[in-house]
Amino acid sequence: MRMKRVKLALVGIAALLFVASPLWAPLFLRRIAFFHVRRIEILGTRYLAPSDILARLHVDTTASVWDPMAPLELRVAGHPEIERAVVRRKMPGTLVIEVTERIPVALVQANGGFRVYDARGIPLPLDPARVPIDAPVLMQRDTALLRLLGSMRDRMPAMYARVIAVSRVANGELMFQFPLQPVRALQDVTLDRLAEIEPVEADLLHKQLRVAEIDLRYRDQVIARLQ
Repeated sequence: MRMKRVKLALVGIAALLFVASPLWAPLFLRRIAFFHVRRIEILGTRYLAPSDILARLHVDTTASVWDPMAPLELRVAGHPEIERAVVRRKMPGTLVIEVTERIPVALVQANGGFRVYDARGIPLPLDPARVPIDAPVLMQRDTALLRLLGSMRDRMPAMYARVIAVSRVANGELMFQFPLQPVRALQDVTLDRLAEIEPVEADLLHKQLRVAEIDLRYRDQVIARLQ
């Protein structure tokens, strides 16, 4: 009977150690030099330099891959160009930093050059003189146009890639500058309405007609003014 109780006690201790291992195992393993950080891999960057992310990590060779990941993710995600950051371990000594950057949707004219904005209307810490950014130009920060361009980039990337600039003209109407011709539209134009110009463009191109302007202001009509 006594031996049976001892065995049950040992089984109970083993079970307790197993359940608690996620708590004590990292504390033990992070002291082992074999798991010290020797390499950092950065994935997902397009506009940011890897050095910008490394500077925020504050990780050196005394750190362990078993250190908590959450503080590292918060440091990286604190960068205004980073939308989300995930840090993973790769044994025995590598940290993998996977980031999702905020996407530029427009270049807005500013003193001495351009500022880069995302679809939320927030400026991004990117210098278009140093980082190649292919985005439409706006004369000024316009949150409604930035949201429209952001939606176009997500849902109609081929059309978005063709937009050179967007501006407000008389009565708040919009003028989209495309490579072949400008497109005039009402200020509340939708993406579905903009998509209606594509078959018209294809037909005009097939007929080899030169167009001065496409007008979407009239309901259920797409008017092409020829040169």
